[in-house]
Amino acid sequence: MIFKNIHPRTCRAWLSLVSPRQEPCFYSTVPPQPVPPLTQTLQGYLRALEPLLPPEEINHTRRMVQEFGRPGGLGQQLQEGLERRARLTKNWVSDLWVQWAYLESRQPLAVHSNPAISLPRRDYNDWRSQLLFASKLIAAVLDFRAKVNSGQLPVEYMRGKPLCMELYPLLFSSSRIPGPKHDYVAHYSNSRRSPTHITVVRNYQFFQLEVYNSDGSRMTESQIHSQLHRIRSQSWKTDKEPMGILTSEHRHTWGEAYNRLLKDKLNQESVRMIETGLFSLCLDSPVMRISDEKYASRKAAQILHGGGTYSNSGNRWFDKTLQFVVGEDGSWGLLYEQATAEGPPIANLLHHILEYCETPDPKRAPLVPLPMPKKLYFHIDRDIKRDIEQAKQNLDILINDLDVHVFNFKRFGKELPKKHSLSPNSFIQVALQLSYYRVHSEVCPACDIASQRMFRGGRTEYIRSPTNQALKFILAFDDRTVSREAKLELLREAVDAYSELTAQALRGHGIDRHLLGLKLQAIEEGLSIPKIFMDTAYGLATHWKLRTGQVPTNTDSVMCFGPLVPDGYAVCYNPQADHVHFAVTAFNCCEETNAETMARTLKETLCDLQELLQPTV
Repeated sequence: MIFKNIHPRTCRAWLSLVSPRQEPCFYSTVPPQPVPPLTQTLQGYLRALEPLLPPEEINHTRRMVQEFGRPGGLGQQLQEGLERRARLTKNWVSDLWVQWAYLESRQPLAVHSNPAISLPRRDYNDWRSQLLFASKLIAAVLDFRAKVNSGQLPVEYMRGKPLCMELYPLLFSSSRIPGPKHDYVAHYSNSRRSPTHITVVRNYQFFQLEVYNSDGSRMTESQIHSQLHRIRSQSWKTDKEPMGILTSEHRHTWGEAYNRLLKDKLNQESVRMIETGLFSLCLDSPVMRISDEKYASRKAAQILHGGGTYSNSGNRWFDKTLQFVVGEDGSWGLLYEQATAEGPPIANLLHHILEYCETPDPKRAPLVPLPMPKKLYFHIDRDIKRDIEQAKQNLDILINDLDVHVFNFKRFGKELPKKHSLSPNSFIQVALQLSYYRVHSEVCPACDIASQRMFRGGRTEYIRSPTNQALKFILAFDDRTVSREAKLELLREAVDAYSELTAQALRGHGIDRHLLGLKLQAIEEGLSIPKIFMDTAYGLATHWKLRTGQVPTNTDSVMCFGPLVPDGYAVCYNPQADHVHFAVTAFNCCEETNAETMARTLKETLCDLQELLQPTV
């Protein structure tokens, strides 16, 4: 995710753009998101196709695009519809995007959608310390929520402009609900009686844990700690049915099972408690320890999907917006559902947790007896039992199919490209395209994510690559007849071209959300889908073989998610001053892709680029 030229007085949080100016969260100060000019988007679309298609195919698509964009044509009609929508709604594209990209997607949330963030391992290796840290973490999240609710959370700034803060209150007491054709998100924090509990899950057993006292005050860490002890003592056996695994299913399958499950009143009450809870805490058993690098990969995979049905996958409820994972071996992290949550607010929350964990708990526990945490029971009939068994099989197949490779590149970090006046993120993006070319002998459609929160209700935009400049550099780089000086110039042009695309996206002038909006506007108006969206070029251009994301932090953490397409990769990276953390994923079922090969090639490519910038001879 890209955040450029952030306000200079920002806090040192990873991805946190928070300025020290203490202001309430006024959303009205943020301008509406513009609808980009139609001609500009269509020209940008054709430019994006040039590195990917042969000239004759480009010419065919160019004629189609010209017909679509001519004065008085279909494109102009749809553009006017979007501009009308922009005048009448808070944001012309965000709701369309969330509905299309998330709520109508029928793929499982596990691996395919929910991102995981694996944080540096805590210094402990036993259950007592696990519960102590979990207590601290819960208290930290409640403290953050109090800041959100009271308006004390500072407004974030980018390039001196305020960002929309409206996602923050929606993080808590929210959950995705499965439906037959599409899902929806339920937000319970605004209900008449706002929920006061979280859900704790251990050994596949769910507990309702009240985290506020009867007078409305937050429970202290020691109170929470004693309650977690009680939960541990009530959840010894793992012979319970792993109800949470149902949420990892294909959305249509889970939707049908959900309806069967809720026919029973006991199940209905238990599910509602999970959905309405402020957030979930997953107390996991240890991850198997091998070498450090393999452990890093396994730890990230563990947060992402739970490690399988014989490990901790039964300790997840993938529909929940926020799930914190705390392992007995010191591993910990966060899994979040994207229909509501976005990288920057999540990053800000995690930064708050990390800071809070450095401070001692000043509050003494009041001498009042606490109610026993309530165990959530389920009535499992033959049909539900069959649903669970099917979900277990499907999740294990999905987990075994996903290859996760996490590594720390130690030769250099973001300071090297900076020293040569190159954008670190754009530099890494060019390196990714070069690495892909070296493995597959072609460039591919790739997407990086830019924030749109400088606009009211804004979510994200894609930054596309490769560019023509990147392709020229890639073709020249391994050509020995091209001089070092020429390669350096081509590298600079490729990096600058990507930086310009980034700047366009941050101005609200990216092309992908606009194209999607035009397509969905045609559907909404009852028209046939325009030809440019039925063209093979559009299918190829949106078959994202490289799903990427920058998550800059000041801790050695790494984000992890699955590829967007079966024959693609997902690459997430966290650039530090002198090293970069990478997570590369690919599906084993595709013979062409291999996460380990891609990771190894990426390391070699970065070393070669360092040699180009700083020759040793």
